Amino acid sequence: MDFEPICRIVDTVIDLSVRDKRALVHDLDHRAAVVLNVEDDVVFSALLKREELGSTGVGNGVAIPHVRLEQVRDPFAIMVRLKDPINFDSIDGQPVDLVCLLLLSKENESAQLSALAGIARRLRRPELLEKLRHAPNRVVLYNVMIGRAGRYRSQ
Repeated sequence: MDFEPICRIVDTVIDLSVRDKRALVHDLDHRAAVVLNVEDDVVFSALLKREELGSTGVGNGVAIPHVRLEQVRDPFAIMVRLKDPINFDSIDGQPVDLVCLLLLSKENESAQLSALAGIARRLRRPELLEKLRHAPNRVVLYNVMIGRAGRYRSQ
């Protein structure tokens, strides 16, 4: 699945400063709730419950917190590069600095799993992670994530 239809450039954040996993989840839930017109606490509690099942920190400094919600019709993502890495209880024990929040519909499970799998595949590629970590701004970070080729200069 393409990343572009599920994440807009305005939903891309760089150098977000949070102290821990809970603060990150709270920040992301608020951003998503505003865009999707959903109550903050619905998203927040669902994400925390999902993290209780097992960390969505997938390794190599990447986390993909995700949850399926009745209020969500189409996959929605927020791509974040943190200012400083945080502990995310990742499977490899490494702190996280790249986060892709993914909110999915409870309908059409195969399409939802395809969206999650596509993002996970992209975020496993070391060369992509390197480019994301060195993107000078959110426009470049977004374009790297969606696979838009090009050379970018710092501003």
